[in-house]
Amino acid sequence: MARGGGGGCCPSMDLMRSEAMQLVQVIIPAESAHLTVSYLGDLGLIQFKDLNAEKSPFQRTYAAQIKRCSEMARKLRFLKEQMSKAEISTSPTQLNETHLEFDDLEIKLGELEAELTEVNANNEKLQRTYNELLEYNTVLQKAGEFFYLAQRSAAAQQREIEANQSGQTSLESPLLEQEMSMDPSKQVKLGSLSGLVPKEKAMAFERILFRATRGNIFLRQEPIDEPVTDPVSGEKVAKNAFVIFYSGERAKAKILKICDAFNANRYPFPEDVTKQLHAVQEVSGRISELKATIDMGLAHRDSTLKSIASDFEQWNHLAKREKAIYHTLNMLSVDVTKKCLVAEGWSPVFASVQIQDALQRATLDSKSQVGSIFQVLNTKESPPTYFQTNKFTSAFQEIVDAYGVAKYQEANPGVFTIVTFPFLFAVMFGDWGHGICLLLATLYLIIREKKLASQKLGDIMEMMFGGRYVIIMMAVFSIYTGLIYNEFFSVPFELFGKSAYACRDPSCRDATTEGLVKVRGTYPFGVDPVWHGSRSELPFLNSLKMKMSILLGVAQMNLGILMSYFNAKFFRNSLNVWYQFIPQLIFLNSLFGYLSLLIIIKWCTGSKADLYHVMIYMFLSPTDELGENQLFSGQKTVQSWGNIMMNHMTTRSLSSVKFLFTN
Repeated sequence: MARGGGGGCCPSMDLMRSEAMQLVQVIIPAESAHLTVSYLGDLGLIQFKDLNAEKSPFQRTYAAQIKRCSEMARKLRFLKEQMSKAEISTSPTQLNETHLEFDDLEIKLGELEAELTEVNANNEKLQRTYNELLEYNTVLQKAGEFFYLAQRSAAAQQREIEANQSGQTSLESPLLEQEMSMDPSKQVKLGSLSGLVPKEKAMAFERILFRATRGNIFLRQEPIDEPVTDPVSGEKVAKNAFVIFYSGERAKAKILKICDAFNANRYPFPEDVTKQLHAVQEVSGRISELKATIDMGLAHRDSTLKSIASDFEQWNHLAKREKAIYHTLNMLSVDVTKKCLVAEGWSPVFASVQIQDALQRATLDSKSQVGSIFQVLNTKESPPTYFQTNKFTSAFQEIVDAYGVAKYQEANPGVFTIVTFPFLFAVMFGDWGHGICLLLATLYLIIREKKLASQKLGDIMEMMFGGRYVIIMMAVFSIYTGLIYNEFFSVPFELFGKSAYACRDPSCRDATTEGLVKVRGTYPFGVDPVWHGSRSELPFLNSLKMKMSILLGVAQMNLGILMSYFNAKFFRNSLNVWYQFIPQLIFLNSLFGYLSLLIIIKWCTGSKADLYHVMIYMFLSPTDELGENQLFSGQKTVQSWGNIMMNHMTTRSLSSVKFLFTN
């Protein structure tokens, strides 16, 4: 289906029937083909046919250009992701201000992608080194505390040993104290490893180390106060600092493998105090330098992304436009001489002059020496449906198209939807207070529609802005039905006069119908405010709204059946008139139409007849007396004849359908 966007260039709109369509053929010189398709696309009044349906996408003439457009779209998505990560939003600009050519844009996008890829790679390396230095600095601080406490403990033990060298031994004295002090060569030199291990793996890490070395290690670990950034994953992780003392190369090899298995990052720790201080100073200096370098790199990246953001929408529009143009060119057939392209498509009859003007402009702007040829083809194919809409009717037409598109030259339901859709909404949303709020919000969107149309709105706001004229119609009808229901944020008002009822005595001051007497004429418009808050409010209003819904539903269904008659007359299809329109009209109105008539009579006469009883026993017991359920004279006869006629029509319709299918 083709549907117009509306504009001032077109003739007066006729929404009742779709526009008369014609199949046209355009022969375009190859040198002006791109510009011609571009101008015709801007016009939006021709729907091209695919003349290369038998070819795969890779066999078509402009497959290479489409591949280039897809690659440009990928680069634009990459730039969009980078801007999202840097929290830089694109700036809305007018799309007709760009003068960048397609080839220049392709080169520029390639350069920007390469530049940002290099910047990200360098920043990733620097950030990883920076995170490693931060971890190293943490290890130096924690391990320094470990060694400091160990040295204090060792000094205390040494003083205790020297104090006990007077020859007095105790049960707590080491058994080999004298040999060890006498033979320093027997003292074992211990090695050490330090680093960080994830806190959640700390207990398993300690247990595996103990089992693998059979307890021949000394492990000291302490949790870090704040989570640190892991150099590998780049995520914040809670870790423990550890120092392992071991003896022998075999134990060291086992410890290294276990550290790798538990993702424990190891860092060297000098045992000499002077070297420790030097390492701390060196690491702190490198951290400061790397921080300054990273900040400069991020500033350069952000400035580049901000310059991209100012032109991103322009570039994205140009890339999409070029891809759409080449997709359309691939639907055209190439002449044998490969000097011209042949296009076929459907267009409204009134658009012939505009299409020829666009072809002439494309010829002049491309400086082609040969002009395009435009001609109308005779065909028996069924044309597509084209409804010319404007900014007011387009949203209503889209609602109808969501359920189904009318056939060519069929009556358009969108004309009636302009009234029925917002009115049926208002029947459910009848509150003139809410309606005023909705009206004010929609008026703001309509008054500022030029400014808002050029901005990028969110998903919900975009949907509301697109349906602003639908919503304003809903608001107007909601105010109308709200006045009928007499509800202002569910509060009744005596807007059109005093209530028809008054209290007989002060005892009926509580909102009840008992004790009320009618003192004046009926409330002039809508529901009498005295019904709100009374004991009979729900039965009365529910009955009113249910019966009103039946009347509206039957009226709308009759409208649909009536439109099927006009369609059948327009297409001169008498079969649909006799075997579709007439049976539907009789079946609907013999049952629901009769119910609607009874509702109106009951409202006018004030009868207390039970309409459920009337409709049920009209078929179950058509000969019984109606009694208090009789609404008019001759009702029993009417219902009996209606029952007989419905049975007869049902039998005839089934016989006709059987005849049609068997013959």
